[in-house]
Amino acid sequence: MMQTDFFRRRLCGLGLVIALMAAVGGATDSAAQGTTSHGIAMHGNPALPPDLVAQPQVNPDAPKGGRIILGEVGGFDSLNPFSTLGRAPGWVAPLTVETLMGRAWDEPFTVYGLLAESVTTDDARSHVEFTLRENTRFANGDPVTVDDVLWSFDALAAAHPRYAAAHAKVARAYATGPRSVRFDFTAPDRELPLILGLRPVLSALDWQGRDLAASGMAAPLGSGPYRIAAVDPGRSITFQRRADWWAADLPLMRGMHNLDEVKVEYFADGAVMFEAFKAGEIMVFREGQAARWQSGYDFARVTRGDVVKSEIPHGRPAMMTGLAMNGRRAKLADWRVRQALIDSFGFEFVNATINGGTEPRVQSWFHNSDLAMGAGPAAPEVRALLAPYADSLPPDALEDLSLPVSDGSEANRAGLRRAGRWLDEAGWAVAADGRRVNAAGEQLALDILLPIGGAEMRAVVTIWTRALERLGVQARIVAVDDAQMNARLRDYDFDITPIVRANSLSPGYEQFLYWGRDGVTVPGTRNIAGVDSPAVEAMINAMLEAREPADFARAVQALDRALMAGRHVIPLWFSDRSRLAHDRRLRFAADRLPVYGDAAGFLPDVWWWQD
Repeated sequence: MMQTDFFRRRLCGLGLVIALMAAVGGATDSAAQGTTSHGIAMHGNPALPPDLVAQPQVNPDAPKGGRIILGEVGGFDSLNPFSTLGRAPGWVAPLTVETLMGRAWDEPFTVYGLLAESVTTDDARSHVEFTLRENTRFANGDPVTVDDVLWSFDALAAAHPRYAAAHAKVARAYATGPRSVRFDFTAPDRELPLILGLRPVLSALDWQGRDLAASGMAAPLGSGPYRIAAVDPGRSITFQRRADWWAADLPLMRGMHNLDEVKVEYFADGAVMFEAFKAGEIMVFREGQAARWQSGYDFARVTRGDVVKSEIPHGRPAMMTGLAMNGRRAKLADWRVRQALIDSFGFEFVNATINGGTEPRVQSWFHNSDLAMGAGPAAPEVRALLAPYADSLPPDALEDLSLPVSDGSEANRAGLRRAGRWLDEAGWAVAADGRRVNAAGEQLALDILLPIGGAEMRAVVTIWTRALERLGVQARIVAVDDAQMNARLRDYDFDITPIVRANSLSPGYEQFLYWGRDGVTVPGTRNIAGVDSPAVEAMINAMLEAREPADFARAVQALDRALMAGRHVIPLWFSDRSRLAHDRRLRFAADRLPVYGDAAGFLPDVWWWQD
C-alpha cells in the first residue's frame, strides 16, 4: 500500500471528524468520553500530581555532561529492535524512541503523559484517547503526528508478535482531532490503555519504502533524548545526548538523561568484560556473583578510590533465573519428567560452588513480593480460583509446592532417588547398561542450549550434567553464537535453555506473551517453555479483570501457583539488591531509590557525572 494513500485516508477521515464536531458546536457526551487526566494507574489513582516538579527518584538539579561506558556480553547485527530477525542492541529503543506515556518506576504500574499531554478513558476502560503535546519532535525536527501514532500501532503489530496481541483487542483506531487519537476496544480492558500508552511511536515517513519487520543497520528515527552517534557492528554503539530534545524541560523528564554520551561495548563473555572493567575500559559492572562481590574487588582501581561499590535494594518480584524445559518436546511433555529433572538438580551444591552459598533460591515467579504463591498449601481464595481447572493441573497443584532441598553434596543421593522414581512412573526405566530408556529402548537424551560466553551458566550446567549421567540421562551442552541462539530460541529448537524473566509489581497482558498457548506454535514469542495451560490463561484473565488490589493479588498468586505446578523451569538464585561497581564520578540519588531499584529507567537514566 502506498504511503501517500495512507496519509490521504487519514487526512480525509480527520477532516470529516472536525467537520462533524463543528456541526454540533463541539459538544461531546461526557459519559461516553470518560475522564481526562495527566496519568493513569492500573489500580487506584496516579500518585504524582498534575503540577509535578520532578519524579521522586531523580536529582532535579543534576548537572548535564560527562559520559558513561557500559558493557554487555554478546553482540549485535541489526539496529532494528522491532524485528524478530537479527539481534539489535537493547539500548536503541529506550534511548532513542519514545512513547505516548512514560512509566513511573516508584509505583507498581502508573503512566504519565510523555508525547501525550493527557489521556482520556471511561470507568469500564472500553476505549482510550490520547492528546499529543504541541511541541513534540523527532530527532530530524519533524513533528510527531497522529498519523505517526496510527501507523506505528499497525506496523509494530505486523512486525513483531510482542505487539500483535494488544492490536487484536482494538476494534478501531482513528484520529479525533489534529492532535488526538482514539482506540476503541473490542471489550473493556483495564490494562489496555496503559499498554497502548507505552507503544513506541515511530516516524511513518522514515519507514516509507522500508519493512519494519526486516533487520538491518538503519536505526529507527525516534523522538527520544539520544541519537546514535557511532556504530562498530557487533562491537560497540555510541549514543549522543540531543541538545534539541523537545522534552528536556518536561517535569516528567527533569533530572533525567543527564550524560552527554552513552557508549556500550560488547564482549565475548562475562570474564573478559570484568577484566575490561578492572582495566578501566568500561565504567560500570553489574556484579551477579555474590562471592566475587565479597572478595574479588581488591584491584588497584578500587583501592585507589577510582571505583566505588553500590548496593541498590529493590522491592520488585525476584527475577526468575533458571533453566527452562521445552514442553513442546515429547520427552519433556510429561510434568513428572520435568519434576525428575528438578529433583536431580542439587541447588545447594551448585550455589555453594558458584556463590559461596550466599544467595537464596528463587521459589516462584513472583517471589520476594506479596504477589507470590507463598509456602504451604494454597490459600482458600487461591484454591477457589484454581478449583475449576484442577483436572488440567498436576494433582498436587493446590498442595505444598516447595522446591526440593538437597544435603549440599555433589552426590545428592536423595534427590536422584526421587528423580528416578518420577522417571520410572513416567515410563523411563533403567536398562541393563544403566541408561534411562522408554518402551522403544530410546535413551532419554537432552540438549542444553547455551550462548557462547556464558561462563557462569556453563559451570552450573556442567555440574548438573554429571548428576544426570548418574541418573542414566544423556545430557549434552550445545554452545552457539548470538545469531544461532536468537534463531533457535525463535523457533524453539532446544530441549533446555537458560531463562531470565523479570516480573513487575503489576503484571499484566505481557503474561499472555510469556505463557499464552499461541506461543506454543507461533515463532518468536516469549513462551520459551511452551506452556499450554487453561488454568494459566484463566488466571491471567482474572488478574486483568481485577479492580481491587486484594483481588488482583489473589489472581497473581493463583497464576504463580499454576506455573510452579507445571514444573516448567529449574529455578536458580536471586538477590533482593543489585550490586554495581562504578566509576566514582558517576552519581545517583542514593537517598531516593525507586521501588523497582536498579531496573528499567534507572541506569543510566537518572545518573549524572560529577568530578
